[in-house]
Amino acid sequence: MPEVLKAPLVVEFPFTRSLGPVQSAFLTGLRERVVLGVKTTDGRTLVPPVEYDPVTADEIRDLVEVAPTGTVTTWAWNHAPRRGQPLGTPFAWALVRLDGADTALLHALDAPGPDAVHTGMRVRVRWAEERTGAITDIACFEPYDGTAEPTGHSGEFEDMVTGIVAPARLDYTYSPGRAQAAYIGALSEHRNVGERCPSCRKVYVPPRGACPTCGLATSEQVEVGPRGTVTTFCIVNIKAKNLDIEVPYVYGHIALDGAGLALHGRIGGIPYDQVRMGLRVEPVWTEDARFPDHYRPTGEPDADYDTYRELL
Repeated sequence: MPEVLKAPLVVEFPFTRSLGPVQSAFLTGLRERVVLGVKTTDGRTLVPPVEYDPVTADEIRDLVEVAPTGTVTTWAWNHAPRRGQPLGTPFAWALVRLDGADTALLHALDAPGPDAVHTGMRVRVRWAEERTGAITDIACFEPYDGTAEPTGHSGEFEDMVTGIVAPARLDYTYSPGRAQAAYIGALSEHRNVGERCPSCRKVYVPPRGACPTCGLATSEQVEVGPRGTVTTFCIVNIKAKNLDIEVPYVYGHIALDGAGLALHGRIGGIPYDQVRMGLRVEPVWTEDARFPDHYRPTGEPDADYDTYRELL
């Protein structure tokens, strides 16, 4: 049996979003140790607040403070906290309806074990020592046999939080399967190998193991390239984290000679403002690389549009 390839893969990026007036007040309030909800037209108080009534779709902006104490409505025990979660020791994920609210807020509950958690238990907010205007300003909830009164804050603050940057990260183990494993193996020999559909005869690079159009398995291997044609491209002006490439640079779709669809790659060896559709390019391999570092112009005349228009 051939070796089954697998490797850890991490997809990570910062997600930046602006805040409307309600979310801005809510997160600014957390920074100031104040929990705000919003009143609906029928008198309910929603925490966390939203800007439109989920029942009537009416815009709602009537902010009201609720207490930092509340009641657990439901919960689930987390035996093995993962990186980036609120606590480093086992804890409960809990929905907590704060006193004065009609909806529940999801957050971590610090408890010694699952036997110490139950629906109906009383809890309070444990504030983070350093607060910046984010949901993490609530470090977690903790058991508390008591109540606390709201301060009566109006919801107006100085230096309002108007935007947040939330990191998004996905860790998983990727296994490419038979078709892509053969493709990766060929790349280690500086070759591009695709697979041809037995019906429509299209050559897929990278191969997928089946033709998405005809639904038939593909097994006939076809070597393509190494040269190809730029079908379309974009100019990148934002520097990516951990990517040692100076901006601006160009990323394009490249139809390798003999391939039935385009793959993507960086275009180098030419000023970014001279990259164009139809440009003929070839791969540039770095030492010990399993894939081309970038593609550069071959010096050939540009390809005629009709030769690649179906590959855009």
